[in-house]
Amino acid sequence: MLPETSPPGPASSAAMARRSRSSPSRRRRGNAYPLWFHLPAAIVFGTLFLVPTLASLFFSLTRWTLFSYAFIGLDNFRQFFREPFLFQGITNTLIYAAVTSGLKVVLGLLLGLLLTAPIFGRDLLRAIVFFPVLVSTIGVGIAFSVMMHPTRGLINVGLSLFGLQGPAWLTDPDLALLSVALVDVWKGVGLATVIYIAGLVSIPRDYHEAAKIDGAGPFDRFRHITLPLIRPATATVIILSFIGGLRSFDLIWAMTSGGPGFTSDVIASVIYKQYQAGFYGLSTAGNVVLFLLVALLVVPLSLYLNRREVEA
Repeated sequence: MLPETSPPGPASSAAMARRSRSSPSRRRRGNAYPLWFHLPAAIVFGTLFLVPTLASLFFSLTRWTLFSYAFIGLDNFRQFFREPFLFQGITNTLIYAAVTSGLKVVLGLLLGLLLTAPIFGRDLLRAIVFFPVLVSTIGVGIAFSVMMHPTRGLINVGLSLFGLQGPAWLTDPDLALLSVALVDVWKGVGLATVIYIAGLVSIPRDYHEAAKIDGAGPFDRFRHITLPLIRPATATVIILSFIGGLRSFDLIWAMTSGGPGFTSDVIASVIYKQYQAGFYGLSTAGNVVLFLLVALLVVPLSLYLNRREVEA
């Protein structure tokens, strides 16, 4: 027979409870090795984002050159907000971001639906749609500025063959900003299309087949199945396109340089003109203002879209 063991007394039970409570903390203290794998990412983040951001905040409060600086407080920000065409630049920036992001969402979704359908040459069409994303932005701007010439441009010459009078795309103050926005959409819609294709192909076919059995038509399936299930893709396209529109500079500068006059100036081009004039501290303060504007607009938008996604 096995010897009988007496139940543990109060003292031994308390000791076992203390060991069970202390062992996880010891394991956590002794298991710090995985935290070292965060070090490379932390170094990259600090070097490429945190340090430049803090340096920009500091130099925005100074009057600086490459060899010296003088602390002047908030004078750069006061002067920046006294710029005569700043309000127009902010307005143009918001219009540009809204137009480009809206068109990329709509066209990207339509192209995504087309390029996930069983059509002939689908892979070739996908490559054609995505190709402009790979082309240099400056190259696209120069090419379209030539094509949009009011008299000798390829676009207006082609319209004249059909008896149509082409507009002055880049020299008309009412059309310059929208013309650049259309080129931006042409160049960036390929990325939106790829995001939508990824969202569309992830939808299980069982949902559509069950809806067909229940008698749902194509529009009903699109409205009640496709649109809700690609909401994460839509949120991604909206946020990325909106950020790109708010920060846009290179395409606008290559095509219009903010003209004619100041009608296509955006915040980034206003900042660049200040930098060209040698007001480095003022342009740095403008960059801080642009960063804050992007954060104030994009963070609430992202929270709203993500909240809608969770509620759905």
